[in-house]
Amino acid sequence: MRFPGIIPAVTTPFAASGAVDTEALQANVRALLDAGVHGIVGTGTMGEAGSLSTRERRDVIAAIAEAVEGRVPVIAGVSAGTAEQAGAYAAHAADYAAVGADTGLPLMVYNNPEASGVDMPAALIARIAERVEAVVAVKECSGDVRRIPALLHATDLEVLVGGDDWALEGFCAGATGWVTGVADVAPAQCVALYEHCRAGELDAAREVYRRLLPLGRFDMTPKLVQYFKAAMDEVGLTGGPTRAPRLPLTDAERADLRAALAELGAEVAA
Repeated sequence: MRFPGIIPAVTTPFAASGAVDTEALQANVRALLDAGVHGIVGTGTMGEAGSLSTRERRDVIAAIAEAVEGRVPVIAGVSAGTAEQAGAYAAHAADYAAVGADTGLPLMVYNNPEASGVDMPAALIARIAERVEAVVAVKECSGDVRRIPALLHATDLEVLVGGDDWALEGFCAGATGWVTGVADVAPAQCVALYEHCRAGELDAAREVYRRLLPLGRFDMTPKLVQYFKAAMDEVGLTGGPTRAPRLPLTDAERADLRAALAELGAEVAA
């Protein structure tokens, strides 16, 4: 399995009762598919996986898979935010081969040193890939574009950009895909960026990227989920509230978000 193209890391909508709103989730996913995205990630950071119960995580992935109907790959995040869940997942993650054997599914390694506190350089990822046949791709979120050619030189893994403020650089360095929160809000523009890069149309790619970047820069902030959920509400999708302990955006933060959305242009809501 390969994971090229634009792969939104979808948010998890919540109903007024606080329960997961699977109908809204599926409507969001279908809108993304209609815009031409190439895959969907669920139960990741953007999906507030750390605040979901085990049952809710299963329900979210099931709802996404049902909406996708086999048209694109569905990638399930397996991180956790509570001590109990993190311990259970860590017991498996300590032996990548065991995870691959248990699931029977291809694995995407995720290098996010800012979030995890542990950086996995290219040499380490290469050793993991050599020992674990199930590992087929890496989501690289160090922000260092030099890592992408290093990974491509050291491995035969597919490399995906994992940060929203270096996608153009990542594609030009050889990444085949982009796991993105911006695409939750502006999927058609993200697809256009990808297609321009594939075609070598760099002037056009830079123009699209210029308009995407103000929104993309919210990705590496503590309130990334709140920003993207609020942006989804602004463009006619269902973002809605986040679960505690995430705090709502302040008035100043909402003003910054509106300014970023203005850079994208009115066609975002179309």
